[in-house]
Amino acid sequence: MIDHVHDLASVREATDRLLSAAAKLDDAAVAAPSRLPGWTRGHVLAHLSRNADALVNVLQGRPMYVSAEARDADIERDAHRPLAVQLDDVRESAARFQAEGEVPADWDRRVELRNGVTDRAVRLPFRRLVEVELHHVDLGIGYELEDLPREFTEREIDFLAERFSGHPTVPPTRLVAASGKEWRTGGGEGAGVTVSGPAADLLGWLAGRRDGTALEVTGDALPVLPPL
Repeated sequence: MIDHVHDLASVREATDRLLSAAAKLDDAAVAAPSRLPGWTRGHVLAHLSRNADALVNVLQGRPMYVSAEARDADIERDAHRPLAVQLDDVRESAARFQAEGEVPADWDRRVELRNGVTDRAVRLPFRRLVEVELHHVDLGIGYELEDLPREFTEREIDFLAERFSGHPTVPPTRLVAASGKEWRTGGGEGAGVTVSGPAADLLGWLAGRRDGTALEVTGDALPVLPPL
């Protein structure tokens, strides 16, 4: 059972970690490249701010973004601001999301995200947590996939395994973490594959943050995953 109150608390803690780490940067570091192709650290921070506001829109029954073009334009507009402005925006937009999460509501209702994707409202705090945690890693400032809380890592593997389950281009795939925890994904044609290794490396591969070369593959080649 998903506990949105627990997840909102986790979002707050993850946001505080990110803000504390980013506060040690300077304006030149914010303008430097992040680990995401074509994005500076400023782009990542701007995206986090606008994503928080977009999720408030979703919770209030409005479109997540006016359009894909408007989303991209807002990130580009905000990417080049000084560090202090970026941090204030991340902090204030996060507070707006937290405040909206505390409003009494039907958390079982379905809400619409981008590109026609729908989900239960109760899952939105965890979706926000994914944004904060993975983009903290993407900043490339010393926070790695191995530093993520274990609960988060396993839940995000759960989510991504479900996302790729039944995908026609992904063969039946068994995921095995070093802890012994297992997942199943894929389900298209082809022989079964077992992919094993540390949970951080499994998550990195599933989330497009690592190429999977650190994983052990038996049964066939490492599956090629569709873009997220």
